Amino acid sequence: MSPYMKYIKIKKSDISTFYKQVLAYWKTHGRHHLPWRHTDNPYHILVSEMMLQQTQVDRVIPKYKAFLRIFPSVDALSKSNFRNVLTLWSGLGYNRRAKFLHESARIIAKEYQGVVPQEKELLTKLPGIGEYTASAIRVFAFNEKEILIETNIRTALIHHFFSSKRKVEDTELVMVLERILPEVMSAREWYSALMDYGTYIKQEYGNATQKSSGYKKQSAFKGSLREVRGAVLRELQKETPKIKALPFTKDRVEKALSGLERDAIVVSKNGRWEIA
Repeated sequence: MSPYMKYIKIKKSDISTFYKQVLAYWKTHGRHHLPWRHTDNPYHILVSEMMLQQTQVDRVIPKYKAFLRIFPSVDALSKSNFRNVLTLWSGLGYNRRAKFLHESARIIAKEYQGVVPQEKELLTKLPGIGEYTASAIRVFAFNEKEILIETNIRTALIHHFFSSKRKVEDTELVMVLERILPEVMSAREWYSALMDYGTYIKQEYGNATQKSSGYKKQSAFKGSLREVRGAVLRELQKETPKIKALPFTKDRVEKALSGLERDAIVVSKNGRWEIA
């Protein structure tokens, strides 16, 4: 429990009302169709959380289903060729996540007998898994009462409790969540409901996360280096890639290749680039 909670001027009744309102919305309008909402398999949750990082839910759904059909277990993913993983990942963007997921599966298979660890300390040691992703895995796979803050949760909390404040710190949001969590029967259901409610608030009232002190607008994909990296990777997955034919300047393609090489996604062999 945070020692600064007493400085948050929010009534217990307001907390209770908010909690009931979120759950009522979720019961009637929640996104219960999301496939990862119907499992507590830690590996499935790991896959969904890695895919959902900075990617829209609608784009993740078909990829998540296809991924688990081809790689149904940690063991299956750990033994797979990275090229096959990357091919299936294509379209989700941020391809380092595919590399991280593949590497994590190999570590879990080798060091944890194929069982995704529950301890946050062990989860954060896996490639590409930070504090948030580790906490999300603990919530949705193990029903642990962790503190989770992402864009939809920020939206819901700022809209209801800090609507008149210009800059809201995450520490303030944490304090609100800390006051709610003791009353939560199921952390898994609570955060599913809160995320769905935040999505609704964003659609109805706008993006309240702009009032967050750490808010940064995501740069456009079109014209970015991410666009070049994605095009390069798609080309390299072809039987006869033609990197020079891509509609980008030579220096931008070289910069993209250099970054992909640093990320261990591509390698240069005998003067030719290929998937690592």
